[in-house]
Amino acid sequence: MVDEALQRVPNNNGDKYIDEVNRIRDSLAFMGDNSTAFSLPQPHLQRTKLCDMDDQELEPLYIERRDELKQIVASMIKPKIVQGRTLNGKEFVSFLGQILEALNKGEIPSTGSLVEVFNKAILESCLKLYNERMERVELPVSVDKLQLIHSLAEDEARKLFDKQHFGKHHTTESILKLDEEMKKVFRNFGLANEYQSSKLCEARFSECEDKMEHLQSLKLPSMAKFNAGFLHCNQSFELQCVGPAKENYERRMSKMLARSRALFIKEYNNKLFNWLVTFSLVMIVIGRFVMKFFLLEVAAWVMFIFLETYTRLFWSSELLYYNPIWHMIVSSWETIVYNPVLDMDRWVIPIVVVLSFLAVYWRCLGGRKQLGTLLPLYRGSYGSSSRPRTD
Repeated sequence: MVDEALQRVPNNNGDKYIDEVNRIRDSLAFMGDNSTAFSLPQPHLQRTKLCDMDDQELEPLYIERRDELKQIVASMIKPKIVQGRTLNGKEFVSFLGQILEALNKGEIPSTGSLVEVFNKAILESCLKLYNERMERVELPVSVDKLQLIHSLAEDEARKLFDKQHFGKHHTTESILKLDEEMKKVFRNFGLANEYQSSKLCEARFSECEDKMEHLQSLKLPSMAKFNAGFLHCNQSFELQCVGPAKENYERRMSKMLARSRALFIKEYNNKLFNWLVTFSLVMIVIGRFVMKFFLLEVAAWVMFIFLETYTRLFWSSELLYYNPIWHMIVSSWETIVYNPVLDMDRWVIPIVVVLSFLAVYWRCLGGRKQLGTLLPLYRGSYGSSSRPRTD
């Protein structure tokens, strides 16, 4: 009968309740190997008087079967040995009394404690499921996303516990413990998320800070290039910096970018003015001594005189920067220095080298003579004139 009761029931339809019953049968199956069944007939029809009857008054078949049971029990039992000594009857009774006392004090597992052990294994499996769901998250993530993942994993773990828990009395205590353990794990994930977020945002912040410092030291100042770098840096930071540390680093980022922009604008006009003055002087030298191109020298002189004289007239160079003419100069400079085709700040050195080579070629190899009829060149002497000499 015990073997039949513990046999699994086929579940072809996948009924979850049959699966739960089969799981309980499997957990109790170990008892089937250590059980013996023996049937006894009814000793007497008057059951209420059984305690007052002698053996002569009982059913003879019952007496016969009872004696058989005594023989079976006597053949199965073994002496109780405690601490290497075999117990007699009185000692065994005393030992049973001690066992009962220990059970009452909870020192030996009782039915309730066995249920707790059973639920503890289920609780551990639920926590394992929760950890597996949480470990799928690639930190760092936003606080809202981490909270959402925690809620989903928590619900899944609770559903698993509700399906497998055993006993109603210990359910509340076990579910509270499960909630407490999941909160501990969630707090650890929160700390790890904060660390990873700070680490990532600090790296992006440092990259943007280095980028702004590089833009401050451009060889050829360009507002368009600075704005492009500024925008790219800000966008990359917004996309890549995630997690609970983002809000704090956003404030630091805003202050750093505002400070960098203010510093760049402050130095931009002065650097541009100095570059234009230097450029005009260089073109004067090239036009007079290298290419000997009169129009080029004149244009360079006009540019130099305009920059120096116009500034003096306004007493300060700052007032010049609000003039529409200066705005035109700035627009032309920006178009030349930074455009989609060529970044002059990156290629200025190679371009200077190439131009220097061409200038040397023009000066030394006579290339300028080929265009002598097109360009007004300087004459070294008027003695070579074709006019006839007079006395």
